[in-house]
Amino acid sequence: MAKVFAIANQKGGVGKTTTCINLAASLVATKRRVLLIDLDPQGNATMGSGIDKHALQHSIYDVLIGECDVGTAMQFAEHGGYQLLPANRDLTAAEVVLLEMRMKESRLRYALAPIRDNYDYILIDCPPSLSMLTVNALVAADGVIIPMQCEYFALEGLSDLINSIQRIAQMLNPSLKIEGLLRTMYDPRMSLTNDVSSQLKEHFGDQLYQTVIPRNIRLAEAPSHGMPALVYDKQSRGAQAYLALAGEMSRRQRNSHKAATA
Repeated sequence: MAKVFAIANQKGGVGKTTTCINLAASLVATKRRVLLIDLDPQGNATMGSGIDKHALQHSIYDVLIGECDVGTAMQFAEHGGYQLLPANRDLTAAEVVLLEMRMKESRLRYALAPIRDNYDYILIDCPPSLSMLTVNALVAADGVIIPMQCEYFALEGLSDLINSIQRIAQMLNPSLKIEGLLRTMYDPRMSLTNDVSSQLKEHFGDQLYQTVIPRNIRLAEAPSHGMPALVYDKQSRGAQAYLALAGEMSRRQRNSHKAATA
């Protein structure tokens, strides 16, 4: 059964979508079956996967409100090699519509239940707010991956995000945990970067991924071509970093499985 990870941070511009696209493609490159869910009304993960968000017949919005099933809305991201549940501006309306529906926090979890066995990983790209969409992602997820920049304000907002995750876990999803914190746009030449990184190591220990994602022009350019950096420029530092992250995630999964069965 697939491990479901929400890639979430209430702060925008920290690399959530970049992480979703490139991690999905990197996991595929390591022979994993991957589904990426775009749960952000901006639809950036959809466009960055080479799917035209303006030409969608069905999207994740239709799945959430019960108009169609996951299979009907799903598309194949040819460059990345993963399946995609796309999104567009229709998803903005979901905030209002979901409030009037039964089990409104669990719509995504129930929609994914029939297809979880088909994948090794399901990654959910969350909007930059604790909205009903993000709540649906956290209720559906086994764990949360938190991309963050090593800067003061990112560290300040992290405690709010962790409190939100803990509340969701207490009220709606007892198995939810923080899977890992990922340092993005990392520049070791900056003293603040190193200071914040040290604080993260001190407070989060093994939850902090050893892999760091560097500032990299190829990572920034790839989405405009509708492809992950792994296809756009496989030798780039950004592409190699996400391959390393996929390897680190897989090792964590193996080690946790061994510990559970020991």
